[in-house]
Amino acid sequence: MISTAPTLDVVDPADGTLLDRVPDAGAEGAAEAVAAAREAARGWARTAPAERAAALKRAAAALRERADELAELQSRENGRPLAESRGGVAAGIGTIEEYAHLGPLHGGRTLAGAWEAADFALREPRGVAVALVPWNDPVAIVGGPVGACLATGNALVVKPSERAPLAVRLACEIVAGHVPEGVLVALTGGPATGRALVEHPEVDVVLHTGSVSTGREVAAACGRRLVKAVLELGGKDPLIVDEDVDPEWAAGQAASGAFANCGQVCTSVERVYVHERVLEPFAAALARRAGELVPGHPIDARSTLGPLIDERQRAIVEEHVREATAAGAEVVHGGSRIDGAGFFHEPTVLVEARDDMRIMREETFGPVAAIRAVRSFDEALAAADAGEYGLAATVLTRSQRNAQRALRELRVGTVKINAVWGGAPGGSAEPRKSSGLGMGYGPALLDEVTAQKVVHMVPAP
Repeated sequence: MISTAPTLDVVDPADGTLLDRVPDAGAEGAAEAVAAAREAARGWARTAPAERAAALKRAAAALRERADELAELQSRENGRPLAESRGGVAAGIGTIEEYAHLGPLHGGRTLAGAWEAADFALREPRGVAVALVPWNDPVAIVGGPVGACLATGNALVVKPSERAPLAVRLACEIVAGHVPEGVLVALTGGPATGRALVEHPEVDVVLHTGSVSTGREVAAACGRRLVKAVLELGGKDPLIVDEDVDPEWAAGQAASGAFANCGQVCTSVERVYVHERVLEPFAAALARRAGELVPGHPIDARSTLGPLIDERQRAIVEEHVREATAAGAEVVHGGSRIDGAGFFHEPTVLVEARDDMRIMREETFGPVAAIRAVRSFDEALAAADAGEYGLAATVLTRSQRNAQRALRELRVGTVKINAVWGGAPGGSAEPRKSSGLGMGYGPALLDEVTAQKVVHMVPAP
């Protein structure tokens, strides 16, 4: 018998070949997944924190045994170079292990009440959580909600992006094998499936990482039901290059920030403010580094630049570049799609960019570094702080004064001084402006997925 159930095609963005077809669960599948999670949530909440932690540790060990398989699957479905995918998979596993350790230590506090009373605050799981996971670094990102929700006693339904669901589905299946049935469910499907999950009356908290537009829909749906939403959304992250830094070194930082994963990272460098004194050598060095990247299939070890996720995303990049050049920006490297199979685009460096251009205002999410010259650090700081996004920002400077000003004045969740990537594992940043709400990672995520209850207790007469 031929199945007529709806499915979604998963395509290799490097060559356009069909990788797999996955079920499109829709509203009916969403309801079944939430029902299973609700059934499992009560028993999982009553499981001792140490037992939950032990289950997560076993699950992390099982994931580690299959890390290479997960990394290759992720690279094939989202186009990220294999070495980068391996790093993302390792990060996701490490996050689950981190929450396995933190979970049993997460608790409430005593309160200063009357002498004859016992007053305290305790943390309780919210119940059923939903995680909507993006396609660009999915295994790394799903580690947060899986680890935090399960460690604190919640049941979790995960919906990966329909553009790259395979690695997340496999990772969740591996973890689900180490916890009771229904505690973790991975559900594939398109936007209607995600909408049904978010709007389901039995869902208690939603964690979404993705676009601003979808994030606003999630926030509105959760707001109507007064349900907790944790949102990490888009960014248009600035990089400031001060006049006192080595332009060659700064170009290396910019290249890493702008071109990693073909620019498809939430905290990619998308706009660059360079002091006019170092503009020329910086732009030349960045263009040279862009030219050294090798486009190719992500599984090929020689490739250092993978494709964009699909033709829709490539069209956005092309449109931003085209509009910028028509308005006066100059291409010093790249600027065009790469013909042939797959959704490749040249790593692109633009100069003479202006802040009124879309390429400096809207998220491009592609391998483009748009440069604007500035005459002072004050000018750079004001420009970097402008706009609707507030995810992260990087400042390259040897001036302690300028570094201090930047970390105080930039209205973003994360400020990085002299390093585009990196940071301590315990850092919990809250995005600003249109870039999100709540703490989506770090120890603070344990508070986001639990609710605080205050208890006042006195002896009966």
